[in-house]
Amino acid sequence: MAKGMSKSAFIAFLAEKSGHSKKEVSTLWDLIVNTAYAEAKKGEITLPGLGKLMKKHRAARKGRNPATGAEIQIPAKTVVKFRVAKAAKDSIL
Repeated sequence: MAKGMSKSAFIAFLAEKSGHSKKEVSTLWDLIVNTAYAEAKKGEITLPGLGKLMKKHRAARKGRNPATGAEIQIPAKTVVKFRVAKAAKDSIL
């Protein structure tokens, strides 16, 4: 299985393809990521062509300790979910 692209390799690739400096591309990437986090914290953000980043509430539930088999209570929590866009699925599969 191929190893994924690191952030520095991704920034270098975008800089080369766009003709901008690595610093400019890195600044823009950080702005995009921070904006996505801020909007997801409010509820959700759609990244056209990639998918949707959203905040979801997960209710409390009962579970089992796999080592002992004892029943445990899993508390409610908020999680971040990413739903992949159809265009992304179609282009990869």
